[in-house]
Amino acid sequence: MVLRELQNEPFYIKIDGKWCHIDDEVLRAHPGGSAITTYRNMDATTVFHTFHTGSKDAYNWLTQLKQKCPTQNPNLPRVPEDSIKGFDDVNIGTFEMTEERSEEINKNFNKLRAKLRADGLFDSSGLFYTRKVMEPILTILVAFFLQYHEYYFPAAVLMGIAWQQLGWLIHEFTHHQGFKNRWYNDLTSYFVGNFLQGFSSSGWKEQHNVHHAATNVVGRDGDLDLVPFYATVAEHLDNYPQDSWTMILFRWQHVHWPFMLPFLRLSWLLQSVIFVSQMGNHYYDYYRKTAKYEQVALTLHWAWSLTQLYFLPNWSTRIMFFFVSHLVGGFLLAHVVTFNHYSVEKFALSSNIMSNYACLQMMTTRNMRPGTFIDWLWGGLNYQIEHHLFPTMPRHNLNTVMPLVKQFAAENDLPYMVDGYFTGFWLGVEQFKNIAKLASKLSTKVD
Repeated sequence: MVLRELQNEPFYIKIDGKWCHIDDEVLRAHPGGSAITTYRNMDATTVFHTFHTGSKDAYNWLTQLKQKCPTQNPNLPRVPEDSIKGFDDVNIGTFEMTEERSEEINKNFNKLRAKLRADGLFDSSGLFYTRKVMEPILTILVAFFLQYHEYYFPAAVLMGIAWQQLGWLIHEFTHHQGFKNRWYNDLTSYFVGNFLQGFSSSGWKEQHNVHHAATNVVGRDGDLDLVPFYATVAEHLDNYPQDSWTMILFRWQHVHWPFMLPFLRLSWLLQSVIFVSQMGNHYYDYYRKTAKYEQVALTLHWAWSLTQLYFLPNWSTRIMFFFVSHLVGGFLLAHVVTFNHYSVEKFALSSNIMSNYACLQMMTTRNMRPGTFIDWLWGGLNYQIEHHLFPTMPRHNLNTVMPLVKQFAAENDLPYMVDGYFTGFWLGVEQFKNIAKLASKLSTKVD
C-alpha cells in the first residue's frame, strides 16, 4: 500500500472504439477510485473488460457513459518523450510492436478470456473461501491459547502467520473474487482486512487497482514510488542534493533492501490508519459512503489487538510480542509482494506498452515456481502472471489456467517468466543495485 496524490483533472478514455469524457462528476462516482485515471487519454477497452468481468453495474455505467460520448475524436495531449538517455533508461525496458501485431495479440487475449469465462474459471468456490477464512481465525485462536499458557514467542509467530494469510484474503475480496455480488466482497474485506488484519480495504483497493492497471509503468504505478527510501528508476534521483541522507540511502539501497522487508506490515498499518481517518472527506463518493464501516472495523481491530498485548505479563514481553508478530507477518508478506515485479524491467509511459494489456502484464511480471506448500504460503500469488491477466479469477483456479497462459505466451511470442525464489530475489536486488550505481556515479560527477 502506497498512499498517492489524487489526480482529478477531466480526461478522456476510449472503450470499445468510443472516446468517453470523464469529468469531475463521473470521476467522483467511480467505485474503483483512481484506477480509471491510469488510462487517461488512452484506450482502456481491454483493461475495462478485464477488471469488470461479470459486473452488471459496471456495464450499465458504461452504457450510460457512452450515450454522452462526443461524436468527434478529442484533441489529446501528446505524451512527452523521455530524456537523459543513458541515465533514465536504466532498468527501463523497450516495447516495439506494430499496430497489426498488437491488435492480433489483443484479439487472442480476448478470446482466451472469453473461453475461461465460458469454462467457469471465474466462478469461486464457497467451500474454498470458507476454509481460507477459517484458517487464520483458527491460527489466531491457537495463538491466544499459547499466550494463555505463557508460550509467548510461538504465539507471536503464529499471529504473524495469521496476519500474512489474512493479507491474501483482503487482496482477493477487494479483487471481487469471492462473490458475484460486489457488496458482499466489500463487507468480507472489512472483516478479514480492517477488523482482523488492520489493513484498510479501500486503501488497499485504491493503491492496488492502480498497480494492476499500469503495472511497472513509471509515473502511473504507485508501487514504483518508494522514495525517499528507495529508487526503482533513475528519475527518482532527481531533486535530491548529492550529500543528502536520501542519496546516501539510494547509493546503498541494494544492501539494506532485504533488511527492510519485515517492516512492511508496520508501514501498511500506519498508512491504513491515515487513509481510513480521511475517508469521510475523500474525493471519491464510494469511499465517503463506506467510511463508517471501515472506521468502526479498524477501531475494533486495534481494540482487540491492544487488549491482547495488555494481558501479557510485563512491558518487555509486550514489546517482544508486538515486534515479533508484526515483523514475522511483514516479512512473510514482503518476500512475496516484492518478488513478482521489482525483479523485472519497468516501462516509460511513452513506450506505449499500455496499449496492449496482455503484453504489459507478461512483460512486467514474474512467477514463483509452484508447489503445494508455496501455493498456500504465497496465497496463489506465485501464479502472479495469471493473476495479473485475470485479476477477478479466484485463487483456486490459477493453477488450472497456468498451462493455457503458457500456451498463449508461446503462440504469441511473449515472455513467460518463472523462477525459484532466490533467483527472483537476486534479480530484484540487481534492479536496485543498478540505480545505486547510478546514484554513486552522479555523486562522483558532482564531486
